[in-house]
Amino acid sequence: MSKSFKITVTGRVQGVGFRPHVFKLAKKMNLKGTVSNNEEGVIIYISGSKNDAYDFYKHLITNPPKVSKIVDHHLLEIDYRAFEEFTIVPSQKSGKLNLQLTPDFAICEDCKEEINDKNNKRYQYPFTTCVNCGPRWAITNSFPFERNHTNMDAFKMCDSCAKEYHNPMDRRFHSQTNSCSDCGISLKLTDSDGTVIPDDNIFKKATDLLLTGSIIAIKNTSGYLLCCDAQNASVIQRLRLKKNRPTKPFAILYPSLSLLKQHLGINKEQEELLTSPESPIVILPKKGFKGILALNELAPGLNQLGIMLPYSGILQLLALELGIPIVATSGNIHGSPIISSQKMAHEELKGIADCFLDHNLKITNPQDDSVVKFSAKFNEKVLFRRSRGLSPNFDASVKTDKKVMAMGGHLKSTIAFLPNDYLYVSQYLGNLDHFDVYERYVQTTTKFTELFEQNPELVLTDRHPAYSSTHLGVELSKKWNVPLYQIQHHKAHFASVLGEHGLFESKVPILGVVWDGTGYGDDAQIWGGEFFSFHSESMERVGHFDYFDWLAGDKMSKEPRISLLSLATHTMEPVVRKKFSEREIAIYKNLKENTTLKTSSVGRLFDAVASLLGLCDFNTYEGEAAILLENQIDHYKQENCKSYLPEIKNATIPTQKLLKSLYSDYVSGVPKQEIIVNFLFTLADCIFKVAATLKIKEIAFSGGVFQNTALVDMLKELSGTEYKLYFNRNLSPNDENISFGQIMYHQHIKN
Repeated sequence: MSKSFKITVTGRVQGVGFRPHVFKLAKKMNLKGTVSNNEEGVIIYISGSKNDAYDFYKHLITNPPKVSKIVDHHLLEIDYRAFEEFTIVPSQKSGKLNLQLTPDFAICEDCKEEINDKNNKRYQYPFTTCVNCGPRWAITNSFPFERNHTNMDAFKMCDSCAKEYHNPMDRRFHSQTNSCSDCGISLKLTDSDGTVIPDDNIFKKATDLLLTGSIIAIKNTSGYLLCCDAQNASVIQRLRLKKNRPTKPFAILYPSLSLLKQHLGINKEQEELLTSPESPIVILPKKGFKGILALNELAPGLNQLGIMLPYSGILQLLALELGIPIVATSGNIHGSPIISSQKMAHEELKGIADCFLDHNLKITNPQDDSVVKFSAKFNEKVLFRRSRGLSPNFDASVKTDKKVMAMGGHLKSTIAFLPNDYLYVSQYLGNLDHFDVYERYVQTTTKFTELFEQNPELVLTDRHPAYSSTHLGVELSKKWNVPLYQIQHHKAHFASVLGEHGLFESKVPILGVVWDGTGYGDDAQIWGGEFFSFHSESMERVGHFDYFDWLAGDKMSKEPRISLLSLATHTMEPVVRKKFSEREIAIYKNLKENTTLKTSSVGRLFDAVASLLGLCDFNTYEGEAAILLENQIDHYKQENCKSYLPEIKNATIPTQKLLKSLYSDYVSGVPKQEIIVNFLFTLADCIFKVAATLKIKEIAFSGGVFQNTALVDMLKELSGTEYKLYFNRNLSPNDENISFGQIMYHQHIKN
């Protein structure tokens, strides 16, 4: 007996080939009905026997399209409906958006083969995509995910593409980004003045320019990249000078996985990530490097390289022509957000780029490349930047009694929005001190409210009164006439890990270790070396690093020598005085005598150690001193490590005593690497001493300090089987997780 059923599938199910997949499965199983997108996901109606319907449902849920991600699914028997066949019907929107958004996907192997096949109609067409790959979030204006809701709507499919689109047996069946060179997006190569550079083969010409020392600004599918020959030291130095980026490492685009493997040893996890649909930058150790690159210019003083593989048709075609690695860094002025507009790129990057490779597909949501690193010993994955391929969806258990917008932090800003059954965390936006970043940040809040057609009922901000994110949150709460709730920075960090691991229902207490550079504390001091306990919906500060003087405001984070001066004892004076003029010493001495602002920042402690050891007195990019410290570590045996603090009282870490003990080794001539290893070991050992004092066996870590993968490895090694450790896993431990943590704190913490 024939019956009818309604199947609802939610999650990341639009823009991933879900409807074509359903269509083919229904046809194969001789079921009749319809499939469509709506504002909540995919809706399927089928008529057939109960057994066939259940077999269809089971097969669909267990074997969905490869880039989809099902969050929820339901099958419901309904009144019988007669269907003549199975069809894909146009999307019908009857309510507000309530589904996961679709991130960008790296070009798939099938499309790579086509653009390299001289007999294929898409040979050398850089915007070749299918249901399994291509830009999604970057070009999306609204949902459900249909061509007319994206910037592809400007390009009408030719008869050939339309035939593919309507052919159930074709890989591009209902592919919303389908196009070819006859009907699609066009490229143009110009010099810095906008004069077209004529050539029959635009990628060969771009290759010739790169190989002869040109810097090219390439409009990729998620924003501009500044590219140059990674083997040419002088052009890299020129790019550094023009971009005002003296030492921060550049990302390197390798033309192929095979060449990368010839040059560097990579493990299975690194390879899987490099070739995944997300295709992020992966930070790899450069030890044993066998290729020819300008290593000192690409990553000055570092033992690691940020590598990515071609993830778009443009980059793939350029890589095929070049055959060598190139620099592929974000197209922006130092400190500003990545540029996506052709007009702005030509205005802003004219003084940097010699040429421009542009296209006429509008990018609505520009994104930087995501960045990931694995620790050396335990292969622990640490996210450094969450952006292209990963945002804006975020899987987490959330309550939806109120629509909430969380404004995040200040230096590595993100926005989290909870307008429905799903949580959305924006791509990394950047430092809100920069006007351009702040503009992009404001635009993102507007984008979220317009896309979901609703304003928040509650706004969450950091407690820091001077953060731009706090100011905007206050403005928006007044504009929307909704309550404002402020959450302490480090408590939000802790809540982010608890939220990622679903620990709010834990029956045992959890120790939170939150170490970073700066955050406004509940006592109006600058926190950054904090211990918290969480239990039974309550979070409290239970310990911290001893306070030391916070000097010269934000200048302290930019000059590690100031942190050393603040922490230095009298015996360290000979080292400190070499780093300052007599006038500076007098100024800072006066500041020390008159300041009441103190800090517990472990980030600044790292700075002090880096300065003491002669590694870095001035940061040219955020976290440089800490990166250079970790960079000194080649190998170590933990059993040979010693702690500079054999004993600690309660949960208070004597910061100055730690530095004094370290200084003794320094003046005794102990090698720098050994001192740094012992410094990190001391920090790790302190955590377990605090945990033992408090009798807590489960520990959660967050804050930028835990981007130090050597420290993460030490913690995992020291914990053994006695302790259970939790780290941020799908968010960066840095301030990118603050917006998510604010929502988690507000939903779960009662004190």
